[in-house]
Amino acid sequence: MEICTLKKRKDFIRAAEKGQKVCTHSVLVQAAPNKSAEDLSTYTGFTTTKKLGKANVRNRARRRLRAIVRDVFPQFALEGYTYVLIGRFITAECPYAMLRKDTIYALKKLHKLLNAPDKGSENEVAVPPADCQH
Repeated sequence: MEICTLKKRKDFIRAAEKGQKVCTHSVLVQAAPNKSAEDLSTYTGFTTTKKLGKANVRNRARRRLRAIVRDVFPQFALEGYTYVLIGRFITAECPYAMLRKDTIYALKKLHKLLNAPDKGSENEVAVPPADCQH
């Protein structure tokens, strides 16, 4: 699976308008199908706003989100979709295991919302994070 990075603002906006989103305690994930059906690449984008803090906090949050994509996406992300990960206040400080668990939960929930076939191990169950409010 090829994972590419979003660069243009219009791609971020398209994912927000045309897709679905799932909010967890540590990360917000948006997903939308790619523009063309032939494009089987997986695109990812990262957003951290100034609300999170100064540049060092935003950079740390972005680094952690990129690490999550390298770790989780080959197993759980679907080809032919665009994903945008948005950092939250706790993204830079929370334990990595919690961030990983929240991202896996969000991906599985997004695939259900988008009526896409779920990918990943069958024995791993998507359990909502303890801090998640439904």
